[in-house]
Amino acid sequence: MLSMSPNSIARSSLEEMLDSLRRRDEMEKPKDMPPALPVRPRAASRSRLPSAKRSLPTNFKIGESEPPDSSSNCNVKKEETKGSRRNSFGAKKIKEMDRRESPYVVVSNEKKCERRLEEKDGAKLASLPSGSLPRLREPEWDDNLGYFIKKKLRVWCRRLNGLWESGLIQSTSGDKALILLSDGSVVTVPTGELLPANPDILEGVDDLIQLSYLNEPSVLHNLQHRYSQDIIYSKAGPVLIAVNPFKDVHIYENDFVTAYRQKLLDSPHVYAIADTAYNEMMTDEVNQSIIISGESGAGKTETAKITMQYLASLGGGTGGIESEVLQTSCILEAFGNAKTSRNDNSSRFGKLIEIQFSATGNIVGAKIQTFLLEKSRVVQLAQGERSYHIFYQLCTGVSSTLRDRLRLKRASDYNYLNQSGCMAINGVDDAQKFHILVEALTTLKICKEDQEHAFEMLAAVLWLGNISFLVIDTENHIEVVADEAVSNTASLLGCSTEDLMLTLSTSRIQAGKDKVAKGLTLQQAIDTRDALAKFIYASLFDWLVEEINRSPAMGKHQTGRSISILDIYGFESFQKNSFEQFCINYANERLQQHFNRHLFKLEQEEYELDGIDWTKVDFEDNQDCLDLFEKRPIGLISLLDEESNFPKASDLTFATKLKQHLNASACFKGERDGAFSVHHYAREVLYETGGFLEKNRDPLHSDTIQLLSSCTGRLPRLFASTWLNQSQKDASSSILLGMSAPQKQSVATKFKSQLFRLMQQLENTTPHFIRCIKPNSKQLPGTFEKGLVLEQLRCCGILEVVRISRYGYPTRMTHQEFTRRYGFLLPENNACQDPLSSSVAILQQFDILPEMYQVGYTKLYFRAGQIGALEDVRKQVLQGTLEVQKCFRGHRARRYFHELKGGVLVLQSFVRGNIARREYDALRRLNEQVALKKIEEHVVQIQSVIRGWLARRHFSQLQNSKNINLCKWKRGRKSSEVKDLPQEMLPAVVEELQRRVLIGEATLEQKEKENASLKDQVHQFEARWSEYEAKMKSMEDVWQKQMASLQINLAAAKKSLGAENTMGQLGRDGFPSPRYYDSEDMSMGTQTPGVNPLLKEFEQRKQNFDDEARAIVESKSGQSPSLNTSEELRKLKQRFEEWKKDYKVRLKEAKAKVHRLGNSEAEKHRRSWWGKKSKKY
Repeated sequence: MLSMSPNSIARSSLEEMLDSLRRRDEMEKPKDMPPALPVRPRAASRSRLPSAKRSLPTNFKIGESEPPDSSSNCNVKKEETKGSRRNSFGAKKIKEMDRRESPYVVVSNEKKCERRLEEKDGAKLASLPSGSLPRLREPEWDDNLGYFIKKKLRVWCRRLNGLWESGLIQSTSGDKALILLSDGSVVTVPTGELLPANPDILEGVDDLIQLSYLNEPSVLHNLQHRYSQDIIYSKAGPVLIAVNPFKDVHIYENDFVTAYRQKLLDSPHVYAIADTAYNEMMTDEVNQSIIISGESGAGKTETAKITMQYLASLGGGTGGIESEVLQTSCILEAFGNAKTSRNDNSSRFGKLIEIQFSATGNIVGAKIQTFLLEKSRVVQLAQGERSYHIFYQLCTGVSSTLRDRLRLKRASDYNYLNQSGCMAINGVDDAQKFHILVEALTTLKICKEDQEHAFEMLAAVLWLGNISFLVIDTENHIEVVADEAVSNTASLLGCSTEDLMLTLSTSRIQAGKDKVAKGLTLQQAIDTRDALAKFIYASLFDWLVEEINRSPAMGKHQTGRSISILDIYGFESFQKNSFEQFCINYANERLQQHFNRHLFKLEQEEYELDGIDWTKVDFEDNQDCLDLFEKRPIGLISLLDEESNFPKASDLTFATKLKQHLNASACFKGERDGAFSVHHYAREVLYETGGFLEKNRDPLHSDTIQLLSSCTGRLPRLFASTWLNQSQKDASSSILLGMSAPQKQSVATKFKSQLFRLMQQLENTTPHFIRCIKPNSKQLPGTFEKGLVLEQLRCCGILEVVRISRYGYPTRMTHQEFTRRYGFLLPENNACQDPLSSSVAILQQFDILPEMYQVGYTKLYFRAGQIGALEDVRKQVLQGTLEVQKCFRGHRARRYFHELKGGVLVLQSFVRGNIARREYDALRRLNEQVALKKIEEHVVQIQSVIRGWLARRHFSQLQNSKNINLCKWKRGRKSSEVKDLPQEMLPAVVEELQRRVLIGEATLEQKEKENASLKDQVHQFEARWSEYEAKMKSMEDVWQKQMASLQINLAAAKKSLGAENTMGQLGRDGFPSPRYYDSEDMSMGTQTPGVNPLLKEFEQRKQNFDDEARAIVESKSGQSPSLNTSEELRKLKQRFEEWKKDYKVRLKEAKAKVHRLGNSEAEKHRRSWWGKKSKKY
């Protein structure tokens, strides 16, 4: 970094404010001085690491030999360089490697090569058990341990099975502690085996770096807690941790895509990683990379798919190119994935998919790179596993026409497929998958002809596995059995059967100027056959990837904006580790170094931008392990290539050479029985050298290449020419390197070259890391195996992230957040300060040690455990506050109760008075009403008495008047009636007249009652009359219809009878005889029997029924009230039905008689006519 004068840096208002605060604090001189407020870093005070954005020189070549020392400006010296720890981000210097041995080229004006400084703390870290976290035995934990013991807080203790359990410290005795576990049991644990647990506020945090105590059980518990709530994504700093749920968690719908696109959600998610990469690419115009790793079954492939789907939704290009890019996953899965014991869809290769974007953010193309395909799976399978999916899909899904052309059988009929005993996967339809594959190939513009050629190569590989050999002599020489397997293989490859058999049974060696054929032994022939099968499949896979990249659907644009998705093997450590694990773990070492560099770069930038003394952060580098693999001429890969070039070398001689040259390395350890151990960044792995040389050589005889070159098929010739071209390049490189003879590039060297190119490409991008975790070995949802997850956390490097964060400041809070959460702990006179001053005052208030935190421009950075201590204080204050509030609320409630009680008593007295007054008023009104009522009763009584007196007086007057009038009348009548009646009869006459009057009145009253009842009956009859009238009308309609029907039937009978009578009545001249109806037949002189009586009866009955019905109607209308109309109507209807049935029967009988009569008369007429005719002739 260029040096700068301090005065050349402009001072901001924030710095001036900080200086004023610093001066004020110096004047106050408190006893416990907090750490100095941040200032901008000066170039003169500290140096920075070289930029991580580096590029290889244009003349860089993979695999070159080291140039002479005179031509190099950098001499590697075996001496330690001394320097201040303050001058580098880490405590160790990174060793400068030869440009041919590392993809990273350090840009330095002095071009110096430095070694790392071996410090004591680095040695301590290196001496830790592999895969374990640093023991928290720092002074702050010792102090916290006493605090935890005193407060009986929750801690972690290791059990005999190696797993961690949480418990509460009950008591301590010396170096022993009594722990109450969560299940209720009590165990005794050494205090040295205890680790602190985090406070409840940090339960299930999104980012593991937020944990106060960054230890192994806390990280594991946090992931398990989130997994139990179906939260499968967590963060460990810049790394996204994805725990495979083995079920649908419904967090990938369009709603979530929209939420992350619009920044409505910020929780950990693969969408968030992809969205960040996309936005940084568009904003900074820097290529991005998303690196996905994890063990088999952890969900890497699905995570890569989800990432691609989100990027496709962000960059939907024209012509549907984004959907075509997604189709590549289907093809690569079919040809590169297989069922293993751990995963039904395990990727057996690494891939890098580079998605190109336009300046507007649309997808315009993609490019695929593949690494280290597991070729041995083609010819050799473990029990319960399958070969690549495409073989089974081809055998079950191909059409009948193509099946006959390829001569395909069932998958169980091929030796390469049936050796594992597993032919199908539960829930997977291979036939359907094959149809989807064909659609994907068509979408990517791979023509049908090329597709069929590829299927021919696959069928040829299957038939190769069925070729058998017969031993013909005592030296174990063989000859090929000429069966359908040989003929089918030769036909599919396009070569002759004889050439194929000769290639598989003999080997031509150079003898002077001539080549001599040498017979192969049984094992050599099997190896030759399997090598040919592996070469064909690997070449087909590479050709398919090239075809996809050349496809128009993948685009040809190089826009300078891309996002690369790397899906590669995770770290592997099995019971038996071979060459494949050797290469995979070497690749993970390279990725881990890339990860460490990127992690520290982010930390450095954040610390520097926020004014933090980042020089205190330390980390462990894995350069020693990379040197063990890559160093020349005594690195693992160099020694492996050297032994592979010796014809008589064996795996045992290779192991011996490793012990001789590498035992001095701290990362290497030679073992017995030809094994060796390598101390990787994650853990120590034991490798068995059996098969190392053979797999590294990947032998392929020249006879095999000549056989493929002579084939008529396009693909076999293409595979052979590609191999020859690569061999020529290797030969040219060997000549340039000064080798005496051209040598074929080994598998390890080729993989190293690919890895170097990959790292160079990733180094020019901004990486984003996703670590996939497999929660259980049975692939069951909801099951979390702590041991398995912990092993993966170690192997994936997650615990390394935690370890690095352990020496930094894992807990970070902005000034505003810190003040908002803990500001209430300050006295009132400091409560109105700005957030920065309030934050510093809080730290001073609680005597936080200066080395336990740092104050940045925008954030506060805390060492592990400090937030937990502050949380305990906050909890105590809150609990005390709650107690005070409780007491105060109780006092206030009691006072309010008494006040309320007094008010209630007063109110009750008022209410009672009001009620009493209302009751008094009611009683008073009631008494007044009673008195008034009594007065009214007395008045009524007086009035009744008066009315009685008046009535009696009036009656007396009337009586007197009557008597006077009677006397006068008697006197007047006396003289006139004396003559007519005797005087003694007058009273009897009067009495009789009065009796008659009474009788007349009684009769009149009775008649009036009878009249009223008759009126009621009239009303009832009128109401019923309307009903009967409607019924009569309906009955009349029915009768009319029936009568009309009878008339029609009768007319039809008459007509048919007349027609029958006239049949055969035609004369000799052809004129019809006249028709006679009813009773006469003029031609025969006879009457028609029974017709006229029926007709007359019908007319008579009709008239009778009409009359009776009319009578009933008249009686209904009131003309004949004595008749019961309803009963009469029912009887009439019954008689009509009986007569109708009888009439129909007699009508049928008459019709039959008419038919018989007509037939007989016609026969007689015909006979007479023929008689006349015969007489005439």
